[in-house]
Amino acid sequence: MRLRLARAADRDRIDEIVTSAYAPYIPLIGHAPAPMHADYGALIAAGVVHLPDESGPSAALMVLLPQPDHLLLDNIAVHADAQGRGLGRALLGAAENMARQAGLPEIRLYTNAAMQRNLRIYAMAGYKETRRAHEQGFHRVFMSKRLS
Repeated sequence: MRLRLARAADRDRIDEIVTSAYAPYIPLIGHAPAPMHADYGALIAAGVVHLPDESGPSAALMVLLPQPDHLLLDNIAVHADAQGRGLGRALLGAAENMARQAGLPEIRLYTNAAMQRNLRIYAMAGYKETRRAHEQGFHRVFMSKRLS
């Protein structure tokens, strides 16, 4: 999958993707998931929001935050209308490629414990749970994947 960095002009579409992907979790969590509160303008300006390089409107995004010893997959979101087509798996693969190219041996991520579907997807992709914690009002599950 080819990716491109998000631009300021992508902001409205990014908000649509995030809202579509995360709104169904509000009843499970009791409030909006953390990605719905992110400052995407600042993240775009920092050059950490990646979109599939597609001809039409983007249907997915991921936020990658390089760390000294790993790549943090801070957010991956697929618009509800595009879920089930393999975009999320393709983005996970792209993140792994980017980590390898940067010489980083591991990808880490966290998700809400109520997001059982996401936990299954990450486990099937080879991510292992490393810990659980209650942070900033969220029950989070932390996971990592060592890259070979």
